[in-house]
Amino acid sequence: MRWLLLALAGGVCILVMGFASFVSTVTDLQKPALPERADAIVALTGGAARISDALRLLDEGRATRLLISGVNPDTTQDELKRVEPHRDQLFGCCVDLGYSALNTAGNAEETRNWTRDRGYRSLIVVTSAYHLPRSLTEIRRELPDVWLIPYPVVTDHLQLSRWWRDPKATRLLVSEYAKYLLAVTKLRFGRPATAAEAPPIGDR
Repeated sequence: MRWLLLALAGGVCILVMGFASFVSTVTDLQKPALPERADAIVALTGGAARISDALRLLDEGRATRLLISGVNPDTTQDELKRVEPHRDQLFGCCVDLGYSALNTAGNAEETRNWTRDRGYRSLIVVTSAYHLPRSLTEIRRELPDVWLIPYPVVTDHLQLSRWWRDPKATRLLVSEYAKYLLAVTKLRFGRPATAAEAPPIGDR
């Protein structure tokens, strides 16, 4: 019984230390002033700021094409254009909309199909700072040979730097850490991802 209690205590300590490291990582993430150029950009839906930042990077020439992954089936291209109306011309030449992803794992699969179909070798991944570790892990599992450049989106309405004072931020970080651990487990012990037929990606 004593050894069991010690093992449980050790497991709890490892989880707590891992959570502390995870929180430190996501709260220290900052937008790079000049992110490296890549073949393409992928923005994971979950907030207008993600799409806005991705469109700005595309407009600045950091890549030549953008995938917005996980678009709600009821969302039209015209609605997305209103996020950055002065950049709406980009949708006519350089933006693809992915409607099949329902979660982060789905984002990774949708990104894999789009990336392989176009032969890209490097991607700028745009999503919220707290979401980046899991997103990169999921995408890396699907695209182990593609260079991923993280681009964290930081918004004022969620103060992660003082997360312990905000119950909403605390719940978000605990939940995200648990999902991140699951993604890491899948990456290390799961079956390697295989190519799949790409679902429709395009305009609506």
